[in-house]
Amino acid sequence: MAKKSKEARGQVILECTEHKNSGLPGTSRYISTKNKKNTPERLELKKFNPIMKKMTIHKEIK
Repeated sequence: MAKKSKEARGQVILECTEHKNSGLPGTSRYISTKNKKNTPERLELKKFNPIMKKMTIHKEIK
């Protein structure tokens, strides 16, 4: 059977907040999934930024 088109779990893009404010060239982005029914607010995760070479907070963007 085929999956339903309206799923609760969808893909989101996470972008580094520190790198955006630092002015360095390039971006650090990750793709993840989240359950939109259980967590309607924007997701924040600590991920590794390879350009800055440290763990930073990545926030969900639209």
